[in-house]
Amino acid sequence: MKNINILLVLAAVTMTAVSCGSKKETPKEEAPKMLVLYYSQTGNTKAVAEEIANKLGADIEEITMADPYDPDFQATIDRCLKEREQEILPTINPVKADLANYDVIFLGYPVWFGTYAPPVITFLNDADFSGKKIVPFCTFGSGGLESSVKDLVAAEPNAEVLPGYGVRAARLDAMPKEVDNFLKASGFLEGEYTQLADFPEQHEVSADESAIFDAAVDGYPMIHAKAKTVAVRTIPDGTEYLFTAVDLPREDNPKMPPAGEMQVYVTVANGAAPVFTKVIR
Repeated sequence: MKNINILLVLAAVTMTAVSCGSKKETPKEEAPKMLVLYYSQTGNTKAVAEEIANKLGADIEEITMADPYDPDFQATIDRCLKEREQEILPTINPVKADLANYDVIFLGYPVWFGTYAPPVITFLNDADFSGKKIVPFCTFGSGGLESSVKDLVAAEPNAEVLPGYGVRAARLDAMPKEVDNFLKASGFLEGEYTQLADFPEQHEVSADESAIFDAAVDGYPMIHAKAKTVAVRTIPDGTEYLFTAVDLPREDNPKMPPAGEMQVYVTVANGAAPVFTKVIR
């Protein structure tokens, strides 16, 4: 009997040890399923879309038109203006991706008339983004990320629109590095990234700062303005300026009133000429 009791005790101890040693593993949180969806007219937005998709390993699809715009810039503008006047939206081809299968959708577009291009408007009218996270990205001539994101928030009230990325078409060479930093800062990629300090308060522009502004916007026909105040901060490999500027009367069209005040971001990389990165009106 004594031997039997000892065996029972040993069995109980063994079972306890096994029970303590086999802890249940906490299931790992599944990575969000991501889709890069974009419309591109000239290939600029496509380049950004492919950069994002490659870095994230995300699915990617292009929004295409049933009757594409003419490659000629002015012909496209003329058609867009006519469609806007007649309140006509272009027809797009069906998108193959099922949005229900994705948690995060990176939505890309060129900025036209201060917002996303008309084919994207058509897409948004029929798409269901309920419960999804949308990350906008865009290309533009001078700006439009902020205004287009505002329109996107209004168009998709049941989705969560996250901070986006925008780049001037003239600055596509800088895009890969900026996209990498954006994705890391947004938490979509692991790794170190640059966190810029806030701009200090603005001060009246000096003669040198005014010259930097003029050099940055020189030759760009959509900006005819004079810098009034500026804030300055240090960035990796250079300096960034945030100018507040005021439109000047157009000498070629004196009847056209000034458009008002604008903010112009200008970077001066070490040893490089000033270049403006975006305009917010």
